[in-house]
Amino acid sequence: MALPSPNLDDRRFQQLVDEAKRYVQQRAPEWTDHNVSDPGVTLIETFAYLVDQLLYRLNRVPDKNYTAFLDLLGIRLFPPAAAGAEVDFWLSAPQPETVTLPAGTEVTTADGDAEEPVVFATTGELRIVPSELLRLVTAPRSGEQTDRTGELAEGRDVRCFQAAPQPGDALLFGLPAAVPRCIVAVRLDSRVEGVGVDPRQPPLAWEAWDGGRWQECETGPDTTGGLNRPGEVIVYVPAGHTASVIGGTRAGWLRCRVTEAEPGQPFYSESPTVREATVFTVGGTTPVEHAETVTDVPLGTSEGVAGQSFRLGRPPVLLDGEPPLVEVSSADGWQRWEIVEHFGRSGPGDRHVRVDATTGEFLFPPALREPDGTLRPCGAVPEKGAHIRVTRYRTGGGPAGNVARGAISVLRSSVPYIARVVNREAARGGVDGETVENAKLRAPDALRMQERAVTAEDHEIIARQAAPSVRRVRCLPADDGAGAVRVLVVPDAVADDGDRLRFEQLIPSDQVLAAITESLDERRLIGTRLVVEPPVYQGVTVVARLATAPGDTDRVRNAALAALFGYLNPLRGGPEGTGWPFGRPVQYGEVFGVLQRATGNALVEEIRLFAADPITGRRGAPVDRIDVGPGALVFSYQHQVVVQPVEPEVRP
Repeated sequence: MALPSPNLDDRRFQQLVDEAKRYVQQRAPEWTDHNVSDPGVTLIETFAYLVDQLLYRLNRVPDKNYTAFLDLLGIRLFPPAAAGAEVDFWLSAPQPETVTLPAGTEVTTADGDAEEPVVFATTGELRIVPSELLRLVTAPRSGEQTDRTGELAEGRDVRCFQAAPQPGDALLFGLPAAVPRCIVAVRLDSRVEGVGVDPRQPPLAWEAWDGGRWQECETGPDTTGGLNRPGEVIVYVPAGHTASVIGGTRAGWLRCRVTEAEPGQPFYSESPTVREATVFTVGGTTPVEHAETVTDVPLGTSEGVAGQSFRLGRPPVLLDGEPPLVEVSSADGWQRWEIVEHFGRSGPGDRHVRVDATTGEFLFPPALREPDGTLRPCGAVPEKGAHIRVTRYRTGGGPAGNVARGAISVLRSSVPYIARVVNREAARGGVDGETVENAKLRAPDALRMQERAVTAEDHEIIARQAAPSVRRVRCLPADDGAGAVRVLVVPDAVADDGDRLRFEQLIPSDQVLAAITESLDERRLIGTRLVVEPPVYQGVTVVARLATAPGDTDRVRNAALAALFGYLNPLRGGPEGTGWPFGRPVQYGEVFGVLQRATGNALVEEIRLFAADPITGRRGAPVDRIDVGPGALVFSYQHQVVVQPVEPEVRP
């Protein structure tokens, strides 16, 4: 905790007035009128007011000294971070030429009545490359590839897999060029030959070749029912897609592969066939961030002395991406100065500069006075009269950018042939800059840890500092031997309508896990093995039956579902409302109380609890208690509430 600040003088205005009146009785007993209408009392109250202000300023001295102490320790406020998301740009129609979206293309959320739209900008250039079907190749599990392009051109039925399909059989689509980050539509004219599969969940996976391996692709709605009827499949091609030579043909390759059936998932008994196939590009996907890039900002003119500082007019400076570029004019043109964390390793000729990301202040190297009286420069000093500018920096960020999926829907920049934009997943990662109060609480931890992760609490604190956007962190000993530590990371997420989280929203990104792993690896004890991963999620399905008065069933059902999804929530649920506690079981009586409080006068007639697998969707037998492992959290999975109308009893 923070060091306690002493109250040097706790007297207040009324106490000062009362004390002065007591002195009046001792020193001037002939003064008997102490009412507020007396001019002397007015003078007493005036001086008491002034003294009260002085005492207030005096009591601020410990805070000022404490803040100065933090500054000497090198405690700096964490800057804000910008939220990011992947946004799909859909074409109005397939184009014969490449459509290019430049970096900095702006998209926003819809303009609401109460809130201003949130602006995002693309972080790089997006090229939406046209495509078509160049080759169709069948590749059974045995590996004998056969080019079926000629048979397809003749209008013959092409069997996609072996007569009796096996996991690993594949149908390859060759495109004229690679289409990284593009959205491709594969339109097929198929017949109902792939007997045995469930059209809603066929055992198929779409993949793209990245030059070294097949990388799985996300897909949109599959209207072909598992290649069994005319329709199309939307394929989101990953960024690593590369043209390669397969079967003697150089092309950008996609494939549809038969996968192992999950428990309870129907499998093919016969192979589907394809009579016609076309491929065309319908859009592209690119990352966006809730930040703005500012260019060519003049900072000022150098005075030629050490320790100069210059401040931007539009702070803060975002440091979670490319660092800002600082340049100083000279006789040879503009020279770039390197951004460093401190000047401890800077030599007299090093062109280094520090940046305070929160205030937007750029600090040039100071000069230190040695014991013999000489000055030792901690870096180069810009020449007198040299102009200083920031060529590029990013500003913005904050939690306002954490918008729900589908919220980014307006194209702010003018781009030809783009019909609509949408984010398939919620934007996340936006964090406010740190406050001074939080830095005061963090400083004792920094002094105690000394940049070393020893205890479980040390690992959790360092993980939060490495990734401020995560919601929860828990450190536990690993199950597979001594010297191993598990750091469980729960990301923050923006719930969909109805405060309902999807399972994929609770898995931290690879970038977040990598940042935490790198930070902990630098500070771990020798011999400690780190495992940074998401926790295990125990799915819970509640099936409840309630009774209420006619006309109130919809309200009761909505209230019950909202209560269940809100309480059995790993981020904001639990008894304290701060997230379901790790390892806490789910019990019948607890759920009963939640439903009763949420629905008011409704009667909770029956409750059944089911342990469910959030990945496969399978659930077990009804129980009264669901145990949760020490490193696990609960996850609401498809609660079901039935509300029956019941006429109220009429008493004579």
